[in-house]
Amino acid sequence: MERSLFSCPTPFTPPTTEEDRLSFLRLIRSRRVGVATFYRLLAEHGSAAAALEALPELARAAGVTNYVACPEGVALAEMKAARRLGAQMLCHGQTAYPQDLAEIADAPPVLWAMGDASLLARPMVALVGARNASSLGTRMTRKLAEGLGAAGYVVVSGLARGIDAAAHQATLASGTVAVQAGGVDIIYPMENAALADEIALQGLRLSEQPFGLEPQARHFPMRNRIISGLARTVVVVEAAARSGSLITARNALDQGREVMAVPGHPLDARASGCNMLIRDGALLVRGVDDVLAALGPPAEPRRETATQFTAEASTERRPAPSGPGRVVSGPAPGAPVAGHPGPTARPKSETQALHQSILDRLGPSPLAEDQLIRDLALPAARIAQELLLLEIDGAVARQPGGFLTRVV
Repeated sequence: MERSLFSCPTPFTPPTTEEDRLSFLRLIRSRRVGVATFYRLLAEHGSAAAALEALPELARAAGVTNYVACPEGVALAEMKAARRLGAQMLCHGQTAYPQDLAEIADAPPVLWAMGDASLLARPMVALVGARNASSLGTRMTRKLAEGLGAAGYVVVSGLARGIDAAAHQATLASGTVAVQAGGVDIIYPMENAALADEIALQGLRLSEQPFGLEPQARHFPMRNRIISGLARTVVVVEAAARSGSLITARNALDQGREVMAVPGHPLDARASGCNMLIRDGALLVRGVDDVLAALGPPAEPRRETATQFTAEASTERRPAPSGPGRVVSGPAPGAPVAGHPGPTARPKSETQALHQSILDRLGPSPLAEDQLIRDLALPAARIAQELLLLEIDGAVARQPGGFLTRVV
């Protein structure tokens, strides 16, 4: 491995020019570059442009030949499609990027926003729940949404049928944000097309995905982390024991957000997830007053300067041993340390042996990165560098919350 592949961490300056934004988009759209890899590359190289230059050599070191980063023309076509539809590009680190979302460990590097982006400066509450919502569930959602809107909060949800649609419909006038699983120009489900048009006119639609991308099953958990990341609190109105709403709730706990739930009848499957959350410590919600009492009055819109992303500032948030919403923060496992001279060149056989040791400990079930570091009993920085190569090689995938899986 070449010493120059991993230089000392460089302070990151948010994109300020069209060329910078193009490089940002090209990097996150490049093959085998996920969110975690994106930020590791920025921490190592200081800018998206520098990271793009380094990618082919990193790929070669990982055993991937003829690697080509996202072509400039592909990214330019996406930006052109955005301009045609009136969508705004928000890059992590810019002042327009939502500050609460920027603080989560796996914040999207790029968001496409269609509508009133000023809503992102206001405090938000997420309302999520079942697609096959009951009439009582949709009624409760409307009351909660209207009360939160009247109190000054923006309501964020996922533009799904059922609870999501009811939450958006009730807050068109007061402020609503719809986070989409596919491209911001792709409406799913189609029955919400008229509602999506209204949100683009009166509220805001958001997506991290490329234009024209039809949502697939794997995109919905990714969308859910954005919903919870935008919000101060996630309120689950109706949810089955195994549902996407519970994924959003788990994301919220990982991100240090409060989780609240509306109770339901024990024999109603649509209430089983909410009842489980309450059993495990979520705040019970009987009406909007319970939510407002926990939240307090909304703070003034945050007008902070652009976030400076550095390797030292990068943190993972994980739940504390007990209690919803409690988290501990610290350096991301394996994050580069400022002033570290970078690895020395090692024999190829030694690197291959370490790669195999990492892969032997990973499987389809997620494993925490800090647990992997403990198991291997090697410096965190060394493991982080090899994980980056394995990610580019497509052998390892990162999951929300600092977990890793082996790609089979």
